[in-house]
Amino acid sequence: MGSQLEERFLLEEGLLENQNRGLYTGDGSVDINGNRILKTNTGNWKACPFILGTECCERLAYYGIAKNLVTYLTHKLHEGNVSAARNVNTWQGTCYITPLIGAFLADAYWGKYWTVAVFSTIYFIGMSTLTLSASVFKPPTCVGFVCPPATPAEQAIFFFGLYLMALGTGGIKPCVSSFGADQFDDTDPVERIKKGSFFNWFYFCINIGSLISSSFIVWIQDNAGWGLGFGIPTLFMAIAIASFFLGTPLYRFQKPGGSPLVRMCQVLVSSLRKWNLEVPCDSSLLYELPDKSSAIEGSRKLEHSDKLKFLDKAAVLSDRNVNSEDFSNPWRLCTVTQVEELKLLIGIFPIWATSILFSTVYAQMSTMFVEQGMVMDRTLGSFTIPAASLSTSGVISVIIWVPIYEKFLVPIARKFTGKERGFSELQRIGIGLLLSILAMTAAAMVERKRLEVAIAFDLVHHRVPVPISIFWQIPQCFLVGAGEVFTFIGQLEFFYDQSPDAMRSLCSALSLLTTALGYYLSSLILIIVTSVTTRGGKPGWIPDNLNEGHLDYYFWLLACLSFFNLLLYVFCASRYKSKKAS
Repeated sequence: MGSQLEERFLLEEGLLENQNRGLYTGDGSVDINGNRILKTNTGNWKACPFILGTECCERLAYYGIAKNLVTYLTHKLHEGNVSAARNVNTWQGTCYITPLIGAFLADAYWGKYWTVAVFSTIYFIGMSTLTLSASVFKPPTCVGFVCPPATPAEQAIFFFGLYLMALGTGGIKPCVSSFGADQFDDTDPVERIKKGSFFNWFYFCINIGSLISSSFIVWIQDNAGWGLGFGIPTLFMAIAIASFFLGTPLYRFQKPGGSPLVRMCQVLVSSLRKWNLEVPCDSSLLYELPDKSSAIEGSRKLEHSDKLKFLDKAAVLSDRNVNSEDFSNPWRLCTVTQVEELKLLIGIFPIWATSILFSTVYAQMSTMFVEQGMVMDRTLGSFTIPAASLSTSGVISVIIWVPIYEKFLVPIARKFTGKERGFSELQRIGIGLLLSILAMTAAAMVERKRLEVAIAFDLVHHRVPVPISIFWQIPQCFLVGAGEVFTFIGQLEFFYDQSPDAMRSLCSALSLLTTALGYYLSSLILIIVTSVTTRGGKPGWIPDNLNEGHLDYYFWLLACLSFFNLLLYVFCASRYKSKKAS
């Protein structure tokens, strides 16, 4: 009788556990107070409008500064073409490096929510400083074609606000996308598919903000003044902060798991200490916690993989481990999950490295494409099109491609690949890299045609626009935009899905770091090209008067580099092994 009651009790407990598993999230998410939460009341698409609204307004604010920054530097601070392009690339690169700071704080200590809250405030202060600088200071008067640079004080205040904004965006960029993805339970197959759609619509909202900046905000800056042109983006940044806080009751939160850098160092130190031990053939003999929970807060367990076996020594049990307190000392004994965390990061590195050059191509949208547009015919009737506005065609390309990809390409691709998202993340990134080659080829052909027209009209030695319509830039911008939909969104998905649970902000920051390094690489290429091509008193490929240069050679150089990079990417992607979480 007692045995029957016990069996009935266990059965009821099991049924209750299964029922609760359906009601509660299975990925360890909690509410803002750290309590377990019901699926029906939180997360999913209920929480996402606030996050998407935040991202849309924040990106409008960011691009409201970035899209026309090269124009402000050349026309108001009176910098040269190369100097202005280099400063824009350096600043934008910094905007994609500071996410490492925000991501570390989010994963280790603060969590994504509070990191966004703190850094948003810094962001707003930086933008307010830029607005004040543009409103108060007036550019020095030009005498003929000679324009003296702005005073050191004016430059210092402007760049202080600019880099304060770069610091602020470092806490937003890596956390908002991963915080949005956290609203979908990875253990629920239905929510997991929705999460893939979230990344598409997340990037869609980014480009809605970018579209408004590229058209309306840029026009305001060129025609109504820079004070108002910077003030409107600052207002939208305030709206972004308000939108983020409004969604707080609906959010799902992941607990910070402690310093990922410390955990990686522990694996390295522990494996080096046991360099002379053999790794058992049976992976079940490696150390792991016996229950379902992971030793890392906010993380599921990771299954053992056969790659980088030397690191498995960190989880090898020795006589010293068994007879001492090493079980509680991760500097001597690590769990399999902790070891697999480091393996995942190392495995991601080749994909990360081969994605950098796409960002170098993307950097041309706000630098060389703008400078190319400045020396083309920008009139449309009585209206003069701002050179920076042609990047709008790339933004429109993204806005068009996201629904097409989501509604048409994914269902069609699913029939052939059998994958729930149609293309794998790696396939998606590769398609974008191919499109970047086509974009640079189109840009080179347009510039070649522009130079031919300059020769025909005897404008080579005149620093004036050439009578060829700026609308010829649309194909190259459109191709870059299509590449974004594949490569940048593919990166967001890849680095989120393949990252350890407790390191998602950090891996999102690594994804953004490819953009930073792409901008820095663009600056480096500009420096090298300028140095090599101006020897012997020659004007070089990219002189201040582009009619005397060969910007087309620069675009062909990027196309060739992108081609060889694609070959390397295909090799690395074909050898990549995906994450397996329990």
